[in-house]
Amino acid sequence: MVNLELLPIPLPSSADPVKLGDFGREVKNIDPGNFTPEEFEALEKALYQYGILLFRDVNLTPEQQYHLVKAFDPKAESYGHGSKRKVGGNKKSPFVQIRSIPAVPQVQLIGHGTVLDHEGIIEAKLQHPSHRNFHRYPLSDEDEATGATRFYHWHMDAALYGFKPPKVTALYGVNVPQGAPQTVRYDDGTGDELPVPLGTTAFTCGKTMFDTLPDELKSVAVRGKVRYAPHPFQWMNPARATSTGLTLEAEGLELPFDELPPWEESKVQVLPMLWKNVVTGELHLEVAGTAATEVFIDPLPGGTEREGALYPDGTHLTDLKEVRQLLYKLQRPGIAPSLIYPHDWKEKDLVVFHNRGVNHSVVGAFAEDQVRVFHQSNLAALDFPAGPDAEDIKRWA
Repeated sequence: MVNLELLPIPLPSSADPVKLGDFGREVKNIDPGNFTPEEFEALEKALYQYGILLFRDVNLTPEQQYHLVKAFDPKAESYGHGSKRKVGGNKKSPFVQIRSIPAVPQVQLIGHGTVLDHEGIIEAKLQHPSHRNFHRYPLSDEDEATGATRFYHWHMDAALYGFKPPKVTALYGVNVPQGAPQTVRYDDGTGDELPVPLGTTAFTCGKTMFDTLPDELKSVAVRGKVRYAPHPFQWMNPARATSTGLTLEAEGLELPFDELPPWEESKVQVLPMLWKNVVTGELHLEVAGTAATEVFIDPLPGGTEREGALYPDGTHLTDLKEVRQLLYKLQRPGIAPSLIYPHDWKEKDLVVFHNRGVNHSVVGAFAEDQVRVFHQSNLAALDFPAGPDAEDIKRWA
């Protein structure tokens, strides 16, 4: 008998308790490092139903974290970006340098500050991702001194070239510095702000992102697919992001394809905008706006009402400005302050999330002398996410 207890995660006062009522659960009475097949079956069902599972005060080795993630996709083996991922350098990713745990390369060391003698790593100099290095119009020193911050980059964990998107990500807080809360500024003309704990990971539910859209954009999403750049993180490296972290400014600064590392057309990914939950059957909006290069929208099915519809005859968008404007319209409603769960990290917190149903962003900034140590694990899947089926298209188009 499985003695699983699921409690609602503690939502901040900024969150809408109705729209986020089924988003996230704290797990009691199951050890994520030592579970039975029956317990895992209950965990798997809960993850796909609630999107996020939180375990408090967990002692978890890198080996146990890897085995937990692998249980959700037993045939997967490689880290989500590949076992030979290299970050940093002139034409590499704009994102933070990470280090693989030597004994378990599917688990990554991430965080901030200088970490010594950790899990076989003699020394690692880590840098918490800063919007100052990625946004076109960053906050000033004076703004940051008053506690203002930004969403760094909204995304799902995925290479989006060569390796298929992982099903699950697990984040484990080994050392979590505490400090004064901060306030995320959207700075997009809406006046939106969100109070957040220091160093939070902000989560939003892909299903809620879809449900929030008006009908005409639901129709676009259910008919839409996105083509991503080859080596997308190298491609976007010279460009800079919008103030919300959803997409890039259209300035033509992306690295030309012929200057990228060698790439193959067969490894370029074209993925549906909506990914279907394998347990609930619900549709989740999962789009990487910073990595997108083209959008394909199918025509409306025969017999569908055309009045008020966008792209009723279908379209193929190749202009980056148009691509980004459309994806922004689809994503921005879903990151409203009331729809975000900003996790308040404590030491030994383990957060496991459905990577094909949740979007997330790094947030905040640490002082130079604050040391943060996290272990992250996800595995490149062997299959692609399923998109909408014929019934979904009939219902939503």
